[in-house]
Amino acid sequence: MKVRYFAWVRERIGKAEEILDPPAEVVTTADLLAWLKTRGPEYEWALEKSDFIRVAVDQVHASPDTPLGPAREVALFPPMTGG
Repeated sequence: MKVRYFAWVRERIGKAEEILDPPAEVVTTADLLAWLKTRGPEYEWALEKSDFIRVAVDQVHASPDTPLGPAREVALFPPMTGG
């Protein structure tokens, strides 16, 4: 699956996107965030407050318990503010 990072999540991880093949036990968006944190200090730093990270699966906003299923794309971004 393609994982895309936006705003300060992208800045902290140091890349805009990557192709990943998470292990079989990663079945929800919460599982994905937990697994990503183990990939290195930059991921741990970017996702340290994962409750604030918004997730979209195939361009649809998702909750922590949303199954990844055969997702082609997952996007991670911080909350947005308007103005």
